[in-house]
Amino acid sequence: MFVQQLYTGCLSEAAYYIESEGEAAVIDPLRDIDEYLQLARERKAKIKYIFETHFHADFVSGHLDLAAATGATIIYGPDTVTKFPVHVAKDGENFKVGKLTIEVLHTPGHTLESSCYLLKDENGKNHAVFTGDTLFVGDVGRPDLSQKGEELTMNDLAGMLYESLQAKIMPLADDVIMYPAHGAGSSCGKNLGPETFSTIGEQKQNNYALQQQTKEDFVIAVTDGLAAPPQYFPINAKINKEGYESLDAVMERGMQALPVAAFKEKMKEEGVIVLDTRNANVFTQGFVPGSLFIGLEGRFAEWAGSLLPFDQNIILVTEVGQEKETIIRLARVGFEKIDGHLQGGFEAWKQAGETVDLIIDVEADELAMDLPFDKNIVIVDVRREAEFADGHIKEALNIPLGELTDPGSMVNLDDTHNIYVHCAGGYRSVIASSLMKRQGIHNIRNVLGGWGQIKALPDKFEIEKSVEMLN
Repeated sequence: MFVQQLYTGCLSEAAYYIESEGEAAVIDPLRDIDEYLQLARERKAKIKYIFETHFHADFVSGHLDLAAATGATIIYGPDTVTKFPVHVAKDGENFKVGKLTIEVLHTPGHTLESSCYLLKDENGKNHAVFTGDTLFVGDVGRPDLSQKGEELTMNDLAGMLYESLQAKIMPLADDVIMYPAHGAGSSCGKNLGPETFSTIGEQKQNNYALQQQTKEDFVIAVTDGLAAPPQYFPINAKINKEGYESLDAVMERGMQALPVAAFKEKMKEEGVIVLDTRNANVFTQGFVPGSLFIGLEGRFAEWAGSLLPFDQNIILVTEVGQEKETIIRLARVGFEKIDGHLQGGFEAWKQAGETVDLIIDVEADELAMDLPFDKNIVIVDVRREAEFADGHIKEALNIPLGELTDPGSMVNLDDTHNIYVHCAGGYRSVIASSLMKRQGIHNIRNVLGGWGQIKALPDKFEIEKSVEMLN
C-alpha cells in the first residue's frame, strides 16, 4: 500500500495518491495534473479512479483533464448531478484498487453530495479516511454553501453535518488516519489547525465539533462567527459541476508573448485587466499604469478569485520565467480568459520608454511623525473587520480588501486626502493601493510592514480596539 498527500500551500489544498499492485486512485486533484501523471509513471501504475469528495468551491478540480489523460472513472458520492459522465456511487459502495478497498461514506452537510472515502488495507482493516471538507484538523466544513436550486438554510446543512459526523465518523476507531482536503488558511472552515493530517482519536479529543453535544448546540457552534465566503466560491462550484475548458487550451492562449506594442493594443480593448504578479516591493517601485497588483508571493489564487471578474480578458505582467506558474495558479480558481503576457516583463516596458507609475512606500515611523501635523491624513486599514477590531490606529478607516471592488467603498476618498494604506504585513495594502489607483486616486502612501510595524511603536500611535465588534 502506498499513500501520498500532495499539498499545495497557496491554496491550503490536499490531494491524495493511493496505489496498490500497479493500480492507483487520486482524490481531489488540482486542475494541473502533471504531478499525478508523473507519480504514476514513476511508480509504473495506472490511475483507475478519480474520487471527488464534493463540488469544490475554492478551486477547480482536475477531474476532467485527468480522466481524459488516463481513462480513469470519476466518482462522486450520492445525490450528485453533473453535466459530464461520472459514476455516482451509493452510500457504502466499495471500489478495489489493487488489494485495497475504498468505501464510500456519504456525509452531507458541507454540501449535499459531500462524501468521505474509507481506505481499507489488504486485510480489510480500516486504515485511513479521506474526509474532504466534512472534517478538518480542529474544524469542520462550513455549512453555508448551499447551491442554486437547493432550498436549504445554513442551519439545515449544519444539522445534516451533525448527523453525518455522528453516524459515519464517530464510529471509526481512534487509530484510523484522517486526511482532510484542506489545512490552515483555507476559507472552507472557520479555524483549521496547522497540521495537514491527524487521527480520528485526536479529533475526537480535540476538535470542538466532535465533542459530546446536542444537535442544536453543534449548529450554533459551527455557524457562530462564520465569515462570509469568498465571492468566487459559487463560480468555482458551478465550474466543477458543469465542466471547463482544458488546461492546455488555457495555457496556449496565456503563454502568448506580447511585445510592448501588441501589449499596448490589448490594453485598449474594452474591459481588459492588466494583472501584475511580481513581488509587492518590486511593484511599488514601478509598474504599467492602470495595473492591478496581486503578487504570487501571497495567497495569490484566493485574492485573484475574490477581486477579479471572470468574464473579462486578463493580460499579464510577471517576472520573466513566471508566466506559466501564474497562468496555472489563475486556472486553478477558474480563470480561462488569459490573453497573453508582456514579453520581457516590466523591464521591456521601461526600456521602450513607456510611461511608468509607482506607489510611494513609507515606514510606520514616518506616518507617526506626519500624523499630529497633517489634518488631511486619512489612514485606510484594509485588514478584515475582526483584525481591525482587535487593534487599530484611532480614527483609521476600515475598508477590508475584499470590499474594495464595491464601487461605493471609496466614495469618501479622493486626491485631496493624504491617504496612508496599511494591512497586517504589506501584501494586501499594495493590492489595495493598485485598486485605488485604478479608480483615479493617486495621492497614496503604502505603509511598509503594516500593522506589524505600527503596533511595534505603541508610544507613537494612539491605538484602540472596537469592543462591540469583538463581542
